[in-house]
Amino acid sequence: MNDITILAYPWTKALHIISVISWMVGMFYLPRLFVYHVEKANDKPEIAAVFQEMEYKLLKIIMNPAMISSWIFGLLLAFTPGVIDWGSVWPYVKAAAVIGMTGFHHWLSMRSKDFVNGQNKLSGSQYRMLNEVTTILMIVIVLAAVVKF
Repeated sequence: MNDITILAYPWTKALHIISVISWMVGMFYLPRLFVYHVEKANDKPEIAAVFQEMEYKLLKIIMNPAMISSWIFGLLLAFTPGVIDWGSVWPYVKAAAVIGMTGFHHWLSMRSKDFVNGQNKLSGSQYRMLNEVTTILMIVIVLAAVVKF
């Protein structure tokens, strides 16, 4: 297995980067859709239905597969010998931030279901603020992986 992971390393890393970029696009866009959903579709069922379809497709077609592939390729990279210095702090900081990003992803998924069930309780400005969660976690992940503090 070790020989395979070492030989596949460039491909695994490339696929991981592609997956993460795809995931982050969705993580930035979904809360923005929620902002417009709250602000533009209030008492307009036909517009709300369009937003719900967009949110559903973004989650199911882009975000969920991208998150899963990010995890798979990330774990393959982590198990490639010599890639991670497990005596450093950075892999644990990155892991915590990735777990946080995954939790936020699931939280956003639940908010999407709230819209479908007519139970959304957050405002557009609250979704705008929550959109920064992705930014903060992304900064931590990138700094941990690149600077390796």
